[in-house]
Amino acid sequence: MNATTLVLVVMALIVVGILVRAATKPDVFRLQRSIVIDAMPERIFPLIDDLRAHESWNPFDKPDPDTRKTHTGAIQGAGAVYEWNGKGQAGAGRLSILESAPSSRIGMQLEMLKPFKTSNQVTFTLVPEGAATHLTWSMQGPVPYPAKIMHTLFNMDRMVGKQFEAGLMNLKNIAETYR
Repeated sequence: MNATTLVLVVMALIVVGILVRAATKPDVFRLQRSIVIDAMPERIFPLIDDLRAHESWNPFDKPDPDTRKTHTGAIQGAGAVYEWNGKGQAGAGRLSILESAPSSRIGMQLEMLKPFKTSNQVTFTLVPEGAATHLTWSMQGPVPYPAKIMHTLFNMDRMVGKQFEAGLMNLKNIAETYR
């Protein structure tokens, strides 16, 4: 067996290994991050419930300043819709608030159109803890086989989780600064 054949066999085994490993990944993912903010839920809730306010704290809204953004529907709460179309990392998609329970929970639907299509549920839960708030940002959705391959090659929880952590820290800084 010559060196070229050996390299091809090893590469084929690696590809097969990745494909087999991907097949064992779950069909649904769940990502979640939490933070305690030294502010009452009533102070934090409007920053999440108004999709226009996301520009002040949401790291997903920052990558491409040339992204076209459109807000439709309700100003805040259920029925509020934010759509964007960017060229780079931002991609294109739609975020809709489906449920809004004042100062306690906001449920959203995130539909990505570019760079790949996906539909996920996003939830923000605010729980008072004395004079502070325990805020949890979670996202879950289906994982089709091509995404399972991506999840095998890249730690999506760590990559997206860092963005969640940055957003939560931004919310914390805003809520604790402007009391």
